[in-house]
Amino acid sequence: MKKINHILIIFFSTSLLVTTSCKKDFMDRFPQTEVPPELFFSNEQDLATYVNGLTEIPSRVNAYRGDQGTDDKATTSAVEIKSMMTGSPSSQNITGGWNWGRLRNINYFLDNYQKADADQHVKDHYAGVARYYRAVFYMNMVKRYSDVPWYAHTMNPQDTMELYKGRDPRALVMDSVMADLEFAATHTRPERGPEALKVPSGTPGKWSIKHFQARTALYEGTFRKYHSELGLEATAGAFLEKAAIAAKEIMDSGLYGLDGDYRNLFISADLVPNPEVLLADIYDAGIGRISYHDQLIDYELSPSRDLVQTYLMKDGSRFTDQPGYETFQFVQEFEDRDPRIYHSFWYPGLAMAPNTTSYVQRLNKNFTGYHQYKGYINTTSENTIYNVDYPAYRFAETLLIYAEAKAELGTLTQQDLNESVNGLRDRVDMPHLDMAAANAAPDPRLEAKYPNVTGANKGVILEIRREKRVEFAMEGYRMDDLMRWDAGKVLEEIPEGMYFPGLGKYDLTGDGIEDLILIDKNAVIPEEANKETNSLGVKLDYYKAGSFGEDVTVYLRNGNAGGTIVTETTPRQFISPKYYYRPIPNSETVLNPQLKQIFNWD
Repeated sequence: MKKINHILIIFFSTSLLVTTSCKKDFMDRFPQTEVPPELFFSNEQDLATYVNGLTEIPSRVNAYRGDQGTDDKATTSAVEIKSMMTGSPSSQNITGGWNWGRLRNINYFLDNYQKADADQHVKDHYAGVARYYRAVFYMNMVKRYSDVPWYAHTMNPQDTMELYKGRDPRALVMDSVMADLEFAATHTRPERGPEALKVPSGTPGKWSIKHFQARTALYEGTFRKYHSELGLEATAGAFLEKAAIAAKEIMDSGLYGLDGDYRNLFISADLVPNPEVLLADIYDAGIGRISYHDQLIDYELSPSRDLVQTYLMKDGSRFTDQPGYETFQFVQEFEDRDPRIYHSFWYPGLAMAPNTTSYVQRLNKNFTGYHQYKGYINTTSENTIYNVDYPAYRFAETLLIYAEAKAELGTLTQQDLNESVNGLRDRVDMPHLDMAAANAAPDPRLEAKYPNVTGANKGVILEIRREKRVEFAMEGYRMDDLMRWDAGKVLEEIPEGMYFPGLGKYDLTGDGIEDLILIDKNAVIPEEANKETNSLGVKLDYYKAGSFGEDVTVYLRNGNAGGTIVTETTPRQFISPKYYYRPIPNSETVLNPQLKQIFNWD
C-alpha cells in the first residue's frame, strides 16, 4: 500500500455540509451542534481536521471526461454545451451549478479559525488553504456566471440584505479571488522543503496554490482581452503580468522540473515525489480510493481527427502541410509524428494486454475510431490499475502559462520560449519553437480557428496554443481554453473520425495485412466460422458502412463512397457572447428578484 495521509472529514451535522441551493438553506443556517465554535476550534489539530475535510482537487475521471463536447472529443453524452448548441436553452432547463453549500463551509472556518490556541503562522497556514478553496469555488462560479454575489462571511438568517442581494460585478469578485490567492500563496506551507512533511499528500500547499494563482490570472487576463462584451480589456494586462510573475516564481524555485518520461505521468502509482507534479490526485485501493481506466475506450471519450491532425511531424513541420493529408488513413496518420501522440492515442501496432498481438481499433456508430491511450494502464493487474495517481497540477502547465502570458503581453523573448515551451519539446526530442519563424509564417489552419489573434506575436501565440492542446490532450483543459480565447465558434464543428476511401479491406496495425473489412449496408455479416481470414490466419472484423442514420455500423461522410467517419449530423450553433455564460436557474431568480439575468438569458 502506498503511503498516504488519510483525509478526515468532519460532520457537525447535515446542515454544516448542506449542498442544497434552496433559498431557505442558502448560506443561512448555523451548524446544529452541541459543540460551539469556540470549543471546537481550540488547537492546530482541530484546524487541520476541518480544512482537510474540505479537500477537493481535480480527479482522474473528471479530467479525462472534461473535454466532452469540444473539438477534441466526440461524445453521445448529452453534455451541457452540446445540448445548448442543438436545443433551446433557458434558465428553465439549465439548472445546475448554483450551489453554495461548499462556500458556507469554507466561510464558517474562516470566521472561526482565529479562536484556536496556536501560533499565528500555524493559523495563517490553514486559513490560506481555506482561502485557496474559496478562490477555486469562486473561479468556477465566475467561469459559469461571470457576475455573482460575493460572500466573505457566513450568513445567518438575519442577514436578509446580504442573502437576497444581486450579483456583484465580475471585477470585484475577481479582485477578491486574487486577494485570497495572494494570501494563500504567501502563508501556506510549501509541499517541498523543510516543512513539506506538514502538508498532507494530496492536499495543496504553497506551490500548488501559486500554480493555481498563475492559471487563474492567465484565464482572467485572456478572457478580458478577447471578450469585449465585458468592457474590461484595459485591465487584462495586470492579470497577464500576475500570471507570468507567479509562474516564473515556481520556475525559479528550483523545486520542480519535467519528468523525462511523458507517459509515466499517467501510469504512475506514486506521483507525490515526481518532479513535475505540484498536486496529485492520489488513489489507494487499500483505503477504498480506486482508479479505473476501462471507461477510456468508449463512445463518450472518442478523440477527434482534428486533434490528431494538430500534432506536428517529428521534424517539427506541420502535418497539415503534407499534400493529400485530408485523405490519409489511420496508419499513415501516425507515421513520424510528435512522440506525444503515441502516449495519448492508441496507435498502429500497439498491443492491448493480455494480448501480445496488435490491437485493432474498434469501430461503431458515433465513434470516431480513435481511442484514448493517455491514462490507460496497459495491464490486467487490478492492483496496478487501481492504484494509479493522477497529476492534477503539472509543472508543464506552469511553463505554458508563463509563455502564453508573456506572448499575450508582447514581452516574450526566444529565451523565454527556451525556458518554457522548448523544455516540453526537449523532453520528447522535438525541434524547438522558433519565435521569429512562427511569427513570419503563421499556420493558416490555426489562423482560421482563432481569427481574433492579431499583432506581431500572432504566429507564436498560435503555436503556444497548439502546444497546450497537444501537451494536455484529453486532460480536460480544452473547454476552458476555448472559452477564454473567445473561440466558441470552434465548437460548432462536429468532431469526425478516421478516413476510409470506401468499402473494402483495411490494415489498422501497420503490418501491411488487412485487419477489417467494410461491407455494403445491404450485405450480411457472415457467421464467425465463415468470416474471411487474413494471411496471419486471423479473422477479419466486419462492419457495415453507409450514410448517417442508415442501418449500418459505421457512418461515412459519403456513404459507400467513403470519407471520414461521421459522429453526428445535428447542426450546432454557438451564440456569442451568450453561450460563454450560463443563466441563473429560474427558481433562484423567483426566490430572489435581485438576481438579474445577463447576456440575453431568460
